[in-house]
Amino acid sequence: MEPKEYLHELLHLPQVWSASLSPDGRWIAFNWYHRHPNMDVFLVPSDGSSPPLALTETPEMTVFSSWTADSRSVVVSEDHDRDEHSRLFLVDLDAPGKMQPLTEDRPPHFINGGSLSPDGRFLYYSTNYDFEKNEVIESSWLYRHDLQSGERKPIAQPDKAAWMVPKLNLQGTYILYNRVDRHPAGMQVYLVDVEGKEDRELFNFGDDHKVFARWFPDGRRILVLSESTDGSPQEHVSLGIYDLQEGKLTWLIDDPQRNIEDATLSPDGLVVVDEIVEATHQAFVLDTQSRAETPFPRLPGNLLPLGRNPGKDWIGLYYSSRRPTELVRFSLDAQQPNDLQSLTHVWEHAKLTEADLVQCESIHWESENALKIQGWLYRASPNSQRVILFIHGGPTAHSEDEMSPELQYFVRRGFNVLDVNYRGSTGFGMPYREMIKEDGWGGREQADIVNGARTLIDYGLAEAGRIGITGTSYGGYSSWFHITHTQRSLIAAAAPICGMTDLVVDYETTRPDLRRYSEEMIGGRPDEIPEKYHERSPIHYVRNIKGKLLIVQGAVDPNVTPENVRKVEVRLNERDIPYEKLVFEDEGHGILKTKNQEVLYERLADFFDAAL
Repeated sequence: MEPKEYLHELLHLPQVWSASLSPDGRWIAFNWYHRHPNMDVFLVPSDGSSPPLALTETPEMTVFSSWTADSRSVVVSEDHDRDEHSRLFLVDLDAPGKMQPLTEDRPPHFINGGSLSPDGRFLYYSTNYDFEKNEVIESSWLYRHDLQSGERKPIAQPDKAAWMVPKLNLQGTYILYNRVDRHPAGMQVYLVDVEGKEDRELFNFGDDHKVFARWFPDGRRILVLSESTDGSPQEHVSLGIYDLQEGKLTWLIDDPQRNIEDATLSPDGLVVVDEIVEATHQAFVLDTQSRAETPFPRLPGNLLPLGRNPGKDWIGLYYSSRRPTELVRFSLDAQQPNDLQSLTHVWEHAKLTEADLVQCESIHWESENALKIQGWLYRASPNSQRVILFIHGGPTAHSEDEMSPELQYFVRRGFNVLDVNYRGSTGFGMPYREMIKEDGWGGREQADIVNGARTLIDYGLAEAGRIGITGTSYGGYSSWFHITHTQRSLIAAAAPICGMTDLVVDYETTRPDLRRYSEEMIGGRPDEIPEKYHERSPIHYVRNIKGKLLIVQGAVDPNVTPENVRKVEVRLNERDIPYEKLVFEDEGHGILKTKNQEVLYERLADFFDAAL
């Protein structure tokens, strides 16, 4: 199969991005990518009795927001060209494809969440808008939107802007939401009744510590994950249960040796704990009474359980670098991937097979201060000794053993690929995640990337000067960093995608609910530490560029805005530094439309082929 045809087939391998079991456990609503030209919401019965059904089919990115309490409808969110100015719709399971508008189209503000009251009258979400004054505001307020009268009442008004997704309990009486009013690195959980009469802080374990909470189905108990149990610093996440009526919090797991990164609840109330070891999920069921742990099957790749259906079968996501993410039904005694029953049947929609995909392998190397760094290596055959370094975004995220059309295509084009989990990544414990804050962005995490490249040279998989780098968002920033800081004799080409060039410009032009993240990562606001923002901004070092540069941007990106590109282009042109540019007019933060990815990935491979 020729590379162009191979890329086309890769981009038509459907992948499940996220999924949610209905409150009654009978259905799964999920975001399916590469099944339609864009992202859409699908439905499948949890017993596997019928194939997936499209609830939406639009040219835009349409994603699942929440289930209604009766399990008969879903709330979905849709923007335009990924500008993130979303509109909420209701879709009934009995009327797939019929999207009933709940909010206005193309709002000037950003909506997060979207949950309906059990009677269907009230819609709850957060947004940075004052409807009384009809003006955009900095902070995100929590609203009760009366769908009959149109009244939008703010029932909680945090002081500071923050990414906030309100969580309504199944009974429709209380909402959990988070605030970051105290410290950029902290997060507190608040509880407010649906009338807005009682808004109070529920969990606060220190101004600069984060705590998260989820409702049990009974609407009385709350699952709590916290970076502290008493306000003192700790290097692990603790898990507990809070009883709202008794006002009592009981810690169930409080172990410094464990890396608990998330926990969810099955519709029948079972607790599913997601422990991640070396960027691999090792989930288990936690008995809240005995505290006994029952592990889920340990299979190649990743198995991420969602919960149980009424027949007591487990539902989950399963994936690896050779298997696109699928919804599966399984039992706890599954021994191998073939024991999992696929609910999405990916290979029925594909010309490719597992044999057409390259299995990644986990490798390690030492970086600054003898810190062990992990990455995923994809080997090309034959070995061309050319490498593309792929840097994940976030930085509070991590790369996994997961199918990536982009990386598979690079390998098919003859490049070895190293997907780096630099310090600051999740998946390796809190101390590793927090290390990036010691220096702030543009610190030793960039040395982790360079040392990965040197390791591949030692392995005979790369030659100095035949190494390129790319990534989106923080991966784009890292690409900018290395083309402006690392000698061309080592890294010879960079293709930053939606990457920050000037950290001050990025701070000033991004969504207001994202600015606190920059403050947390860098150590303050631009007006507080201007020297650091200047020092860590690649725009001030473009004079050092000797290698090849391809700039990629989404024209309506509200996160890392096109102003980053406009500013750096002025500097590049002033110094007559050559570069290429690829702008997608109908994309936001990241290039996600299938037709655009087909253009982008081929252009990236051609660019690196010529440069290396």
